[in-house]
Amino acid sequence: MNLLKKYLSPLSGDGGKTSVSVLSPATVANVVCGFDILGFALNGPNDELTISLSDEPGITIINQDDFNLPTDPEKNVSGAALLAMLEECPDVKGFTLISKKHIKPGSGIGSSAASAAGPVVAANHLLGNRFSKEDLVRFAMFGEKVASGVKHADNIAPAIYGGVTLIRSIFPLDIIAIDAPPLYVTVVHPQIEVKTSDARQILKQKVLLKDAIKQWGNIAGLVAGLIQHDYDLIGRSLEDVIIEPVRSILIPGFNDVKTKCKEVGALGGGISGSGPSIFMLSKDEATAKAVENEMKTIYERIGLDYQTHLTTINQEGVRIV
Repeated sequence: MNLLKKYLSPLSGDGGKTSVSVLSPATVANVVCGFDILGFALNGPNDELTISLSDEPGITIINQDDFNLPTDPEKNVSGAALLAMLEECPDVKGFTLISKKHIKPGSGIGSSAASAAGPVVAANHLLGNRFSKEDLVRFAMFGEKVASGVKHADNIAPAIYGGVTLIRSIFPLDIIAIDAPPLYVTVVHPQIEVKTSDARQILKQKVLLKDAIKQWGNIAGLVAGLIQHDYDLIGRSLEDVIIEPVRSILIPGFNDVKTKCKEVGALGGGISGSGPSIFMLSKDEATAKAVENEMKTIYERIGLDYQTHLTTINQEGVRIV
Protein backbone atom coordinates (compact mmCIF):
# COMPACT_ATOMS: atom_id res chain seq x y z
CA MET A 1 0.00 0.00 0.00
CA ASN A 2 2.79 2.44 0.87
CA LEU A 3 4.57 1.71 -2.42
CA LEU A 4 1.35 2.25 -4.37
CA LYS A 5 0.69 5.50 -2.53
CA LYS A 6 4.22 6.65 -3.34
CA TYR A 7 3.71 6.34 -7.06
CA LEU A 8 0.17 7.75 -7.03
CA SER A 9 1.21 10.88 -5.14
CA PRO A 10 1.21 14.24 -6.98
CA LEU A 11 4.28 14.89 -9.15
CA SER A 12 5.31 17.98 -7.28
CA GLY A 13 6.53 18.68 -3.80
CA ASP A 14 5.72 22.38 -3.42
CA GLY A 15 2.15 23.51 -3.91
CA GLY A 16 1.62 21.84 -7.26
CA LYS A 17 4.68 23.35 -8.95
CA THR A 18 5.75 21.75 -12.21
CA SER A 19 9.11 23.52 -12.43
CA VAL A 20 11.84 24.55 -10.03
CA SER A 21 15.08 26.53 -10.30
CA VAL A 22 18.30 25.92 -8.38
CA LEU A 23 21.76 27.36 -7.92
CA SER A 24 24.30 24.54 -8.18
CA PRO A 25 27.66 25.35 -6.59
CA ALA A 26 31.25 25.06 -7.65
CA THR A 27 33.26 22.61 -5.55
CA VAL A 28 36.85 21.81 -4.67
CA ALA A 29 37.73 18.12 -4.80
CA ASN A 30 40.71 16.14 -3.50
CA VAL A 31 41.61 18.93 -1.03
CA VAL A 32 45.31 18.27 -1.61
CA CYS A 33 45.95 14.86 -0.03
CA GLY A 34 42.40 13.44 -0.25
CA PHE A 35 42.40 12.24 -3.86
CA ASP A 36 38.88 11.14 -4.83
CA ILE A 37 37.67 11.09 -1.21
CA LEU A 38 37.50 14.71 0.06
CA GLY A 39 35.65 17.75 -1.25
CA PHE A 40 33.88 20.92 -0.23
CA ALA A 41 31.30 23.24 -1.77
CA LEU A 42 31.88 26.92 -2.51
CA ASN A 43 29.57 29.91 -2.06
CA GLY A 44 30.33 30.99 -5.61
CA PRO A 45 30.29 30.67 -8.54
CA ASN A 46 27.03 28.78 -9.22
CA ASP A 47 25.26 27.36 -12.26
CA GLU A 48 21.60 28.34 -12.82
CA LEU A 49 19.36 25.39 -13.66
CA THR A 50 15.60 25.03 -14.11
CA ILE A 51 13.83 21.66 -14.26
CA SER A 52 10.26 21.14 -15.47
CA LEU A 53 8.09 18.06 -15.68
CA SER A 54 7.48 17.12 -19.31
CA ASP A 55 4.73 15.26 -21.16
CA GLU A 56 7.38 14.13 -23.63
CA PRO A 57 9.33 10.97 -22.77
CA GLY A 58 12.99 11.31 -21.86
CA ILE A 59 15.12 14.39 -21.21
CA THR A 60 15.05 17.66 -23.19
CA ILE A 61 18.03 19.97 -22.67
CA ILE A 62 18.09 23.69 -23.50
CA ASN A 63 21.47 25.41 -23.04
CA GLN A 64 21.50 29.16 -22.42
CA ASP A 65 25.24 29.76 -22.45
CA ASP A 66 28.13 29.77 -24.92
CA PHE A 67 29.83 26.51 -23.94
CA ASN A 68 28.24 24.48 -26.78
CA LEU A 69 27.60 21.45 -24.59
CA PRO A 70 25.77 18.48 -26.16
CA THR A 71 21.97 18.33 -25.91
CA ASP A 72 21.82 14.56 -26.42
CA PRO A 73 21.02 13.47 -22.84
CA GLU A 74 23.22 10.37 -23.06
CA LYS A 75 26.20 12.56 -23.93
CA ASN A 76 25.34 15.38 -21.54
CA VAL A 77 26.35 15.34 -17.86
CA SER A 78 22.97 16.65 -16.67
CA GLY A 79 21.10 14.37 -19.04
CA ALA A 80 22.90 11.23 -17.89
CA ALA A 81 22.12 12.01 -14.24
CA LEU A 82 18.44 12.66 -14.98
CA LEU A 83 18.17 9.51 -17.11
CA ALA A 84 19.46 7.49 -14.16
CA MET A 85 16.81 9.07 -11.93
CA LEU A 86 14.09 8.54 -14.53
CA GLU A 87 14.75 4.81 -14.53
CA GLU A 88 13.54 4.72 -10.91
CA CYS A 89 10.48 6.93 -11.54
CA PRO A 90 7.95 4.84 -13.50
CA ASP A 91 5.28 7.51 -12.96
CA VAL A 92 7.31 10.26 -14.68
CA LYS A 93 7.47 10.66 -18.47
CA GLY A 94 10.34 13.09 -18.65
CA PHE A 95 12.01 16.36 -17.70
CA THR A 96 12.97 19.55 -19.50
CA LEU A 97 16.20 21.19 -18.31
CA ILE A 98 17.18 24.80 -18.96
CA SER A 99 20.86 25.24 -18.12
CA LYS A 100 22.87 28.44 -17.78
CA LYS A 101 26.40 27.63 -16.72
CA HIS A 102 28.67 30.09 -14.94
CA ILE A 103 31.23 27.47 -13.91
CA LYS A 104 33.49 27.02 -16.90
CA PRO A 105 33.93 23.40 -18.07
CA GLY A 106 37.47 22.17 -17.51
CA SER A 107 38.13 24.78 -14.80
CA GLY A 108 38.78 22.27 -12.02
CA ILE A 109 36.09 23.62 -9.68
CA GLY A 110 33.44 21.01 -10.29
CA SER A 111 31.70 22.23 -13.42
CA SER A 112 30.50 18.75 -14.35
CA ALA A 113 29.42 18.04 -10.76
CA ALA A 114 27.33 21.22 -10.69
CA SER A 115 25.69 20.13 -13.94
CA ALA A 116 24.95 16.67 -12.52
CA ALA A 117 23.95 17.55 -8.96
CA GLY A 118 21.73 20.55 -9.62
CA PRO A 119 19.20 18.84 -11.90
CA VAL A 120 18.68 15.78 -9.69
CA VAL A 121 18.16 17.95 -6.58
CA ALA A 122 15.67 20.10 -8.51
CA ALA A 123 13.86 17.08 -9.95
CA ASN A 124 13.70 15.45 -6.54
CA HIS A 125 12.06 18.61 -5.16
CA LEU A 126 9.41 18.39 -7.87
CA LEU A 127 8.79 14.76 -6.96
CA GLY A 128 8.15 15.44 -3.30
CA ASN A 129 11.70 14.62 -2.18
CA ARG A 130 11.17 10.90 -2.61
CA PHE A 131 14.91 10.21 -2.91
CA SER A 132 17.60 10.54 -0.23
CA LYS A 133 20.75 12.63 -0.65
CA GLU A 134 22.70 9.41 -1.07
CA ASP A 135 20.34 8.41 -3.91
CA LEU A 136 20.91 11.78 -5.56
CA VAL A 137 24.68 11.32 -5.37
CA ARG A 138 24.24 7.90 -6.97
CA PHE A 139 22.25 9.39 -9.87
CA ALA A 140 24.64 12.32 -10.33
CA MET A 141 27.63 10.00 -10.53
CA PHE A 142 26.33 8.83 -13.91
CA GLY A 143 26.91 12.39 -15.07
CA GLU A 144 30.46 12.39 -13.77
CA LYS A 145 31.11 9.20 -15.72
CA VAL A 146 30.12 11.02 -18.92
CA ALA A 147 32.55 13.82 -18.07
CA SER A 148 35.59 11.84 -16.96
CA GLY A 149 34.90 8.16 -17.56
CA VAL A 150 34.86 7.51 -13.81
CA LYS A 151 31.99 7.51 -11.29
CA HIS A 152 33.72 9.63 -8.64
CA ALA A 153 31.79 11.52 -5.96
CA ASP A 154 34.29 13.94 -4.38
CA ASN A 155 32.67 16.91 -6.18
CA ILE A 156 29.14 15.50 -6.30
CA ALA A 157 28.82 14.79 -2.56
CA PRO A 158 29.64 18.31 -1.30
CA ALA A 159 27.50 19.84 -4.06
CA ILE A 160 24.49 17.89 -2.74
CA TYR A 161 25.28 17.69 0.99
CA GLY A 162 27.01 21.06 1.34
CA GLY A 163 30.08 21.71 3.49
CA VAL A 164 33.01 19.32 3.57
CA THR A 165 32.41 15.66 2.79
CA LEU A 166 34.44 12.48 3.05
CA ILE A 167 33.64 9.66 0.61
CA ARG A 168 34.74 6.59 2.55
CA SER A 169 33.48 4.26 -0.16
CA ILE A 170 31.92 4.46 -3.63
CA PHE A 171 30.62 0.88 -3.86
CA PRO A 172 28.65 0.90 -1.65
CA LEU A 173 28.28 4.65 -1.16
CA ASP A 174 29.37 5.81 2.28
CA ILE A 175 29.44 9.61 2.65
CA ILE A 176 30.41 11.39 5.88
CA ALA A 177 29.72 15.08 6.46
CA ILE A 178 32.59 16.83 8.28
CA ASP A 179 31.97 19.75 10.64
CA ALA A 180 34.75 22.07 9.47
CA PRO A 181 35.66 25.44 11.03
CA PRO A 182 35.04 28.72 9.20
CA LEU A 183 37.43 28.94 6.26
CA TYR A 184 37.97 31.45 3.47
CA VAL A 185 38.77 30.01 0.07
CA THR A 186 40.72 31.83 -2.64
CA VAL A 187 40.73 30.25 -6.09
CA VAL A 188 42.68 31.25 -9.17
CA HIS A 189 41.72 29.81 -12.53
CA PRO A 190 44.47 30.22 -15.13
CA GLN A 191 42.65 30.40 -18.45
CA ILE A 192 43.82 27.07 -19.77
CA GLU A 193 41.87 23.81 -19.78
CA VAL A 194 42.91 20.56 -18.12
CA LYS A 195 40.47 17.75 -18.88
CA THR A 196 39.80 15.43 -15.95
CA SER A 197 40.18 12.38 -18.19
CA ASP A 198 43.61 13.59 -19.38
CA ALA A 199 44.74 14.48 -15.85
CA ARG A 200 43.86 10.96 -14.70
CA GLN A 201 45.80 9.29 -17.50
CA ILE A 202 49.13 10.78 -16.42
CA LEU A 203 48.88 9.49 -12.85
CA LYS A 204 51.13 6.69 -11.64
CA GLN A 205 49.31 3.40 -11.10
CA LYS A 206 51.70 2.31 -8.34
CA VAL A 207 53.11 4.29 -5.42
CA LEU A 208 55.94 3.65 -2.98
CA LEU A 209 54.88 2.37 0.44
CA LYS A 210 56.71 5.24 2.19
CA ASP A 211 54.72 7.75 0.11
CA ALA A 212 51.45 5.96 0.85
CA ILE A 213 52.18 6.04 4.58
CA LYS A 214 52.92 9.76 4.46
CA GLN A 215 49.75 10.40 2.46
CA TRP A 216 47.60 8.40 4.90
CA GLY A 217 48.99 10.44 7.76
CA ASN A 218 48.16 13.69 5.99
CA ILE A 219 44.61 12.60 5.15
CA ALA A 220 43.97 11.51 8.73
CA GLY A 221 45.53 14.73 10.03
CA LEU A 222 43.44 16.89 7.70
CA VAL A 223 40.17 15.21 8.68
CA ALA A 224 41.10 15.43 12.38
CA GLY A 225 42.09 19.07 11.98
CA LEU A 226 38.79 19.94 10.32
CA ILE A 227 36.72 18.14 12.95
CA GLN A 228 38.72 19.62 15.85
CA HIS A 229 38.77 23.10 14.23
CA ASP A 230 42.55 23.02 14.57
CA TYR A 231 43.87 25.43 11.94
CA ASP A 232 47.53 24.55 12.56
CA LEU A 233 46.87 20.84 12.05
CA ILE A 234 44.90 21.62 8.89
CA GLY A 235 47.85 23.59 7.54
CA ARG A 236 50.40 20.88 8.40
CA SER A 237 48.27 18.23 6.72
CA LEU A 238 47.73 20.04 3.40
CA GLU A 239 50.50 18.10 1.69
CA ASP A 240 50.23 15.71 -1.27
CA VAL A 241 53.21 13.49 -2.15
CA ILE A 242 51.44 11.34 -4.75
CA ILE A 243 49.12 13.28 -7.10
CA GLU A 244 50.28 16.90 -6.95
CA PRO A 245 53.90 16.30 -8.04
CA VAL A 246 52.59 14.80 -11.29
CA ARG A 247 49.64 17.06 -12.06
CA SER A 248 51.28 20.34 -11.06
CA ILE A 249 53.51 20.26 -14.14
CA LEU A 250 50.36 20.95 -16.20
CA ILE A 251 49.72 24.27 -14.40
CA PRO A 252 51.97 27.28 -15.11
CA GLY A 253 52.95 29.18 -11.98
CA PHE A 254 51.74 26.50 -9.59
CA ASN A 255 54.79 26.34 -7.32
CA ASP A 256 55.04 30.14 -7.11
CA VAL A 257 51.38 30.41 -6.14
CA LYS A 258 51.73 27.90 -3.30
CA THR A 259 54.94 29.44 -1.97
CA LYS A 260 53.88 33.10 -2.12
CA CYS A 261 50.39 32.49 -0.75
CA LYS A 262 51.70 30.61 2.27
CA GLU A 263 54.19 33.43 2.87
CA VAL A 264 51.29 35.90 3.27
CA GLY A 265 49.48 33.65 5.73
CA ALA A 266 47.49 31.02 3.85
CA LEU A 267 47.09 27.72 5.71
CA GLY A 268 47.88 25.88 2.51
CA GLY A 269 46.19 24.56 -0.59
CA GLY A 270 46.85 23.00 -3.95
CA ILE A 271 45.23 21.86 -7.15
CA SER A 272 41.46 22.08 -7.21
CA GLY A 273 40.20 18.80 -8.65
CA SER A 274 42.29 17.97 -11.69
CA GLY A 275 43.19 21.63 -12.28
CA PRO A 276 44.07 24.07 -13.64
CA SER A 277 42.44 26.02 -10.79
CA ILE A 278 44.47 26.38 -7.59
CA PHE A 279 42.82 26.94 -4.21
CA MET A 280 44.21 28.23 -0.94
CA LEU A 281 42.58 28.18 2.50
CA SER A 282 42.80 31.05 4.98
CA LYS A 283 41.50 31.71 8.50
CA ASP A 284 40.27 35.24 7.79
CA GLU A 285 39.14 37.47 4.94
CA ALA A 286 42.12 39.82 5.11
CA THR A 287 44.53 36.92 4.55
CA ALA A 288 42.33 35.55 1.75
CA LYS A 289 42.49 38.94 0.00
CA ALA A 290 46.29 39.05 0.38
CA VAL A 291 46.38 35.55 -1.15
CA GLU A 292 44.25 36.77 -4.06
CA ASN A 293 46.64 39.68 -4.67
CA GLU A 294 49.60 37.29 -4.78
CA MET A 295 47.78 35.07 -7.30
CA LYS A 296 47.01 38.08 -9.50
CA THR A 297 50.61 39.33 -9.34
CA ILE A 298 52.01 35.94 -10.37
CA TYR A 299 49.74 35.47 -13.39
CA GLU A 300 50.12 39.06 -14.54
CA ARG A 301 53.88 38.53 -14.46
CA ILE A 302 53.55 35.28 -16.40
CA GLY A 303 51.24 36.99 -18.90
CA LEU A 304 48.51 34.37 -18.64
CA ASP A 305 44.85 35.35 -18.39
CA TYR A 306 43.21 34.28 -15.14
CA GLN A 307 40.08 34.57 -13.03
CA THR A 308 39.91 34.63 -9.24
CA HIS A 309 37.18 33.81 -6.73
CA LEU A 310 37.28 34.81 -3.08
CA THR A 311 34.59 32.95 -1.21
CA THR A 312 33.76 30.70 1.75
CA ILE A 313 32.57 27.13 2.21
CA ASN A 314 28.93 26.63 1.19
CA GLN A 315 27.18 24.71 3.97
CA GLU A 316 23.93 24.14 2.04
CA GLY A 317 24.95 22.74 -1.34
CA VAL A 318 22.49 22.99 -4.24
CA ARG A 319 19.95 25.67 -3.32
CA ILE A 320 16.32 25.99 -4.41
CA VAL A 321 15.58 29.57 -5.58
